[in-house]
Amino acid sequence: MSIKLNDAAKYYRKLEHQIKAWDWLQEQLTDEQLDGFASRYRKKEESREPAKESFSNTWEGIYAAAQRAGAKFPACVAAQWALESDWGQHTSGKNNFFGLKGSGSIVDTQEFIDGKWITIKAGFIDFPDLYTCVTYLVERWYKDYSRYKGVNRASNRNECAKLLVSEGYATDLTYSEKLIKIMDQKPTLEVSEPVKPKFNPWSPYTYKITPNITYGELTLNQEARRFTKQYQCATAQELCEFLERVRKQFGNNPIIITSASRPEPINSQVGGVKNSEHTYNAPSKGAVDFYIKNVSTYTVQSWCDKNWPYSLGYGAPKGFVHLGLRGEERSKIRWDY
Repeated sequence: MSIKLNDAAKYYRKLEHQIKAWDWLQEQLTDEQLDGFASRYRKKEESREPAKESFSNTWEGIYAAAQRAGAKFPACVAAQWALESDWGQHTSGKNNFFGLKGSGSIVDTQEFIDGKWITIKAGFIDFPDLYTCVTYLVERWYKDYSRYKGVNRASNRNECAKLLVSEGYATDLTYSEKLIKIMDQKPTLEVSEPVKPKFNPWSPYTYKITPNITYGELTLNQEARRFTKQYQCATAQELCEFLERVRKQFGNNPIIITSASRPEPINSQVGGVKNSEHTYNAPSKGAVDFYIKNVSTYTVQSWCDKNWPYSLGYGAPKGFVHLGLRGEERSKIRWDY
């Protein structure tokens, strides 16, 4: 018996046997295959977003891109670019400046194996642009990824370079020495803190929208609840910033989010009203239901009622407070559940 995955997705109803089947399939796929599927699956929605910021194929451009992507030591990323691509002159795959292996272009490459250099053929990933390539490197080697601890844990740039070798990024045992030598040529650009990447629909679920609230809390860490428009992220940011005020007001007790992003058909499946604020389906439209641990929900609701100037649902009898925005007119609305 055969099945088309398009049909499997079309008739997916979150039944127990369907969930187990998808979980089984995911376990059979490599990280590389999942990344390839994700980039193709989201391509249509990505095309509706504003164009990504462009970065030049220069030391300064790579350094800035690495900062934006979240590298703690962007000079180390720039040194890798200089070493791997001969200062941006040669790529192993399309827009692949770091020799990142995977499905894509097949080219000859040298590996240091058993004490000697040998030439082998290998596949190298093709990237749509320079920034995507830098982000791929940073997400998988500089940040924690899967069960791997990223080199951002280094205390300085030289230790970062050495960790790349000990963690297996390069087979050349002198790789870190070469990176350090390159970085020593460009000392004036080094900074101690990276620029935090902007919250966007494809941010990881661990991304902290505000100091105490992650993207995953708004989406239950489910792909089906992920935002697809930048304006949804802007609305979520505004709601989370107010939640931080609420948290501070009540002794910094943890905020527990019970419901936030519910795009259709999820909203209907869970019994949400038609065109609910939880669908985030228009600019300045969104909602979050929450309570504060160890604090009376009625007390929290009363404070929010006085301080939140937009949509608020009196959900305290059911154990939560509803905060929302109902569109760009930003009306003050109150109702009971």
